Amino acid sequence: MTVTTISPKNADKKLEPESQPQLEVIAEIHPESEQGKVIPLEEFLVKPADRMEWVDGNLVEKTGMTFKHSLAQSKLARFWGNYKDSSGQGGEVLTEILCRTSKQGRRPDVAYITAELLPESGNFTAFSQSFPLIAEVASPEDSGEELFAKAQEYLESGCLEVWLLFPEARLIFVNAGQRWQLFNADEVVNTQSVLGGFSVAVSELLA
Repeated sequence: MTVTTISPKNADKKLEPESQPQLEVIAEIHPESEQGKVIPLEEFLVKPADRMEWVDGNLVEKTGMTFKHSLAQSKLARFWGNYKDSSGQGGEVLTEILCRTSKQGRRPDVAYITAELLPESGNFTAFSQSFPLIAEVASPEDSGEELFAKAQEYLESGCLEVWLLFPEARLIFVNAGQRWQLFNADEVVNTQSVLGGFSVAVSELLA
């Protein structure tokens, strides 16, 4: 927005009748909102904003979480976490931690990182690639096309297996890099290539 103000020339002197005031254009300053703010990806990865993803140069807030979304996310994180401990496979299960794909800066709903890929420091702000195992939970605001496109982005950036959970429809799609497999409410879903041996009933996960 631009505000035009009238600033008389030589305001400290009496204006002559024929004198005309000068017009001075002053730009009004508005603080940029985090949503839609354009910043370099590298800058965002060093100091990321909470609940924000970097998409095509813009900061986009993750929104639309419902009770069913939150429940499915927390259940899957707990199930994966318990299994990686009981099976002795190690690693860590994380929620909404930032990772860098070949195109964007994303925050998967749930992710598993193997013990081999964990940084020696045991701490990081953003992972340098997609996590080996990732799950995204659909919210009412998400479109299926966008979720599948995001899953493909993960698979092209180091991810070995992606799960897409649809709580409302009680469906789970799994892709280990070759094709999508569909698991219905009366079936048992299992890992294909990462965190081997894990399985859970779809009805239990998406109750």
